[in-house]
Parts: sequence; C-alpha cells; structure tokens
Amino acid sequence: MTGFSRICLIGFGEVGQILADDLAAADVTDISVYDIKFPDPHSIPSKALTGRNVRAAASAAEAARDRDLILCAVTAASDLDAAASVVPGLVPGTYYADLNSASPGTKRKAASLIESAGGRYVEAAVMTPFPPKRIASPTLLGGPHAEAFHRLAAPLGFKTTVFSAELGRASATKMCRSVMIKGIEALLVEAMLTARHYGVEGPVLTSLSDLLPVGDWEKLARYMISRSLEHGVRRAEEMREGAETVREAGVAPWMSSAAADRQDWAARHKSAAAETELGTLLDHVLRSMKTTGEERP
Repeated sequence: MTGFSRICLIGFGEVGQILADDLAAADVTDISVYDIKFPDPHSIPSKALTGRNVRAAASAAEAARDRDLILCAVTAASDLDAAASVVPGLVPGTYYADLNSASPGTKRKAASLIESAGGRYVEAAVMTPFPPKRIASPTLLGGPHAEAFHRLAAPLGFKTTVFSAELGRASATKMCRSVMIKGIEALLVEAMLTARHYGVEGPVLTSLSDLLPVGDWEKLARYMISRSLEHGVRRAEEMREGAETVREAGVAPWMSSAAADRQDWAARHKSAAAETELGTLLDHVLRSMKTTGEERP
C-alpha cells in the first residue's frame, strides 16, 4: 500500500508522460498535470493529454493543490521556476520530488522555496536515460525526507536509493556523470564530423576500439551523436547545470561549458538524427552545415 494516491506532475514532456502511464498502471487514478505549453493546443504536451486519465490544470498552483506528492520533471533551466510556480497551491506536508538535472546549488535553492512553504523537498537524481526503465530508472535520493519518500514511493514502481540526508550530494553525483557522458557526446560529434570530412572515420574508429574496447564503436558513435542531435537543447541545459556544479566546486568549467555549446549547436541539425548509418548521418550534418553557411571542420 502506498501513501501517495493524489499525485501532481509538473512537466508533461517525455518523462512526465511516462510517469503518467506508469502511475496509472500502478492504479493511481487521481493525477493532475501541468505544463507551460498547455496554452498551445498543438504542443506535444497538450496533444499527449488525449487518451490519458489525467486532469490538466490551468496553472502549476492549481495542479499542486490538495496533492500528496508532486513530481517535477522539467528542463534543467526551469527547475527554480517550476518550484516557485507550485508554492501558491502547495499544501503543507506535500512531498515534492525534484527529478530535474540541476546543480547542487540549484537544488538547494529549490528546496528552500518548497520547504519555506511547508512542503517536503526530495532531491532525486535519475542516473540513467529515463525511457528504457521508465519509473524504475535507478534514482538517488537526497535530503531529510529521502528515507520517507523511498518507503512511500516503492509500491508505485520507483527504484530509489537513499543516498544522503545532505542536499546536493545526489545531484553532484548525477552532474559529474553528465559532464562525462554529455562531454563524450560533444567530443564524438566534433571528432567524427572532422574525420568524415577527411575520409578517415574508419581508421579513427578502429583506433578507438583498440584503445578503449567498449564494443562496437561505430554503433556507439552513431547512437551518442544521434542523441546529441535529437536532444541537444535539453542536453545543453543539463551541461550548463553541470558547468555550474563544477564552478560551485571551485573548478573552472572549461570543458563543461564548451560541451554545452556543442550540444546547443547539435540541436540545429536535428533532422540528421533519423539516419541509421553513421556515415550518412555525418554526411547529412555536413550538408546541412554547408547549406546554412556554417564553417566546416
């Protein structure tokens, strides 16, 4: 038996929609949702309401009213705005699980907003891409309410680990991981476009396989580059939070900031992400660069 039966979702993009479906499968029937794109009936979040047993609210505060649990899944840049938006409707004692990819400092600021209004803030750091494992994605929890949330949320299908009673440590773990993964994506985009221009992508991949035996490098490169192209905007926001995490540690975020810029750039060539072969994907991007007048590698 779960202690959560009246749940609010803030953000109805990919993660929010998956949560709505998985919560419904766990027999949660009272789900309110809000997304800043709801005013546009043609937006993806608005269209995603069709066929789902959820109640769309006119504001975040309305969606948050009379809830046991608020699950926030928005873009990294909107983390603080999202927390502030639920405060007018927040009932004291409501759990607020912040699933967003943000720096420890940003999470602490969000916690202050929620706790000042009487809510129970839970830092939640999702440690894998969300779609494959969905609600069961491994998630690190932080803060004084992490243990209670862990117990109450388990029956819904969440797979959480109580990581620390101190806010920020779970997010620091996630952000340092993101600096590596999103940074590798950015490096692969830059390296492989350059290699394709010179016609040496094959030898480069072979060399990488010898140096770092992680399996099929061509398949891995296509996957990681396509993810960067398709989700570059969201990844750039996450990398800026990664850079902020580095900065908060007193380290200059040279690499993280550059990776954020490359992820932003990749999003402008999103149409190439559908290409199934690495070579044709790279050619698509190089043609797109020529068409738009961008500098080639």
